[in-house]
Amino acid sequence: MAARVCSISASALRRAALRRGPGPGHPAGATPGAGPRTYSKDRESSWFRSLFVHKVDPRKDAHSTLLSKKETSNLYKIQFHNVKPECLDAYNSLTEAVLPKLHLDPDYPCALVGNWNTWYGEQDQAVHLWRFSGGYPALMDCMNKLKVNKEYLEFRKERSKMLLSRRNQLLLEFSFWNEPLPREGPNIYELRTYKLKPGTMIEWGNNWARAIKYRQENQEAVGGFFSQIGELYVVHHLWAYKDLQSREETRNAAWRKRGWDENVYYTVPLVRNMESRIMIPLKISPLQ
Repeated sequence: MAARVCSISASALRRAALRRGPGPGHPAGATPGAGPRTYSKDRESSWFRSLFVHKVDPRKDAHSTLLSKKETSNLYKIQFHNVKPECLDAYNSLTEAVLPKLHLDPDYPCALVGNWNTWYGEQDQAVHLWRFSGGYPALMDCMNKLKVNKEYLEFRKERSKMLLSRRNQLLLEFSFWNEPLPREGPNIYELRTYKLKPGTMIEWGNNWARAIKYRQENQEAVGGFFSQIGELYVVHHLWAYKDLQSREETRNAAWRKRGWDENVYYTVPLVRNMESRIMIPLKISPLQ
């Protein structure tokens, strides 16, 4: 019985092949099965490669060189501190007492850009943004000096008792974004974080270089950064609004501008994950 089923199936396959006509490798008019099947190995190899090979334009510069500001050598550090809930007030008080001293000391090549508590997003969290004027040499100079700063070492010791976890990234600023300068308040701040697919940073930058003009009328654009060390292919956009209602109105207004929808259309496929934090400035933050 099994042999008969196989025979019938093979016969059916032959009839189907005849109805379809000559297959790949058979010249027109040839009868399938009449002789050994011939085909072009080069043709098959070319077809197989076409499934996987995509042309990539070679680049001679890293995206950090192509996208960052040329006229400055600023390096940024962003810190995320997850604080024990019962310690948040004490953490803020300690931070406000110590960090401005580093900010104001001319011997330290670093400056506070902004300090916040997350309001909506991950709770009991502090976010700090620093600028190092002079790039990596300035960062290393500052780190070496802090290693022997007794007040700062005591600060870190006390701070460690209040933290659940912490992480940081080193960032460069996009050339087409605003410089994050001190501003008066009161404001709320939104930090929108995008984790991109590897290899898409240039495309992201090209689209946002055109789109940023749609978000300047209300002066809400504070700064735009991309990661260099830490988790890679991460973008941070920092926005300022008077309140949540102002945020909603400003964002809705962007959709009424011709061209904004195109930016969203072309950049959304580049994103693996995104997150939004609404943040409240600490008393010491230059961004109020």
